[in-house]
Amino acid sequence: MRYLTDRKRAAGLGSAKTGTEHHWHMQVSAVGLAILIPLFLFTFGGILGAPYEEVVAYYARPFPAIVAGLTLLVGLYHFKNGAQMMIEDYVHGFARKAAIIATVCFSYGLMATGLYALIKLAL
Repeated sequence: MRYLTDRKRAAGLGSAKTGTEHHWHMQVSAVGLAILIPLFLFTFGGILGAPYEEVVAYYARPFPAIVAGLTLLVGLYHFKNGAQMMIEDYVHGFARKAAIIATVCFSYGLMATGLYALIKLAL
């Protein structure tokens, strides 16, 4: 019989060894999104519907470009972690590994594409 406290038992991170870490990353990214989404709506909403030249000039400024970039990165990171947790819970066997790899590649591909587009727009 092991004499462990509840905290010591939870420190093993469960049977998959990553549950607590995934939960923590989801909580941190959710707080980040709670701050970034209103900022993004405030910055993006003001320029929505403007001509192309105004949008380029607007995103050439650092604050709107940084807010848009951070929202893109944190949002897709949150998506990646959430989709991975969902796949781990409901998919089994080889399909689990393939789906996780596809989701991670898709998320990072969208991050790279979005940042490339934002950089092209800002420069």
